[in-house]
Amino acid sequence: MRLRTLLRAALAPALIAAAVLSAQSANAADATPEPTAPSTRIVGGGPASEAYSFMGSMQVNGRHGCGASLIKSGWMVTAAHCVAGQQPGSFRIRIGSSDHLSGGTLASVSQIIRHPRYGQVGPYDIALLRLSQPVANQPISIASTSPVEGTATRLLGWGQTCGSPGCGPAPRGLKELDTRINPDRMCTTNFNSSVELCVYGSRSGTACYGDSGGPALVKEGGAWRLAGATSRAGVNNQICGTGDATVYTDVTAHQQWIAQQTGGLLTS
Repeated sequence: MRLRTLLRAALAPALIAAAVLSAQSANAADATPEPTAPSTRIVGGGPASEAYSFMGSMQVNGRHGCGASLIKSGWMVTAAHCVAGQQPGSFRIRIGSSDHLSGGTLASVSQIIRHPRYGQVGPYDIALLRLSQPVANQPISIASTSPVEGTATRLLGWGQTCGSPGCGPAPRGLKELDTRINPDRMCTTNFNSSVELCVYGSRSGTACYGDSGGPALVKEGGAWRLAGATSRAGVNNQICGTGDATVYTDVTAHQQWIAQQTGGLLTS
């Protein structure tokens, strides 16, 4: 299942396909559910609990479509399908604001580099965005190793707060969801464990339509590190959260390629 964009009205048929972190509905409670906790709500998560200076909202004509992460002062990483058929000048990226409509740093893109092994769907769903000018925002370092099964993970994103395709717009505020790395067997959609992560999701909280490219974070030495970028649903089902899994590109597995393209990795 390819996860659909929220920019359908803003773009031509070559779209930013996207998967957004499911977040609270207007009447949902404020508490973030545990990944294994049952819930009557189809969506979960909560408002961002801290500032994420590296988090970017990729926009066309002022409308949010995909997430991206600042990994160096002039470079961001996202999903390759977010930039399919698009030119660099199509995008503006709002970086470092929990509100995708205001605040933070608004940057333009001068170059798009998709992974050479990426097809129309499946593994190697990763792309780099060179910004027209470096930004002052603090970037995020890539995790030193690929997270193993059971590792605690935090997902970030904007997007519709309901599970069905096209059921709602992107919320204005950034959402977060604490979950974990799944066993590989839970992801069945052309999953490649050498370059991808299988992340737990359920009706109580999952990645969903509208924010592919957004990060999966892990803690290393008390600091957040970038482990993954949202790619696609883990099973063939149109309703978010019914398959218990979302596929994330394993950014740690692409560090050599990223370093070659950007002139080295952030080491701090």
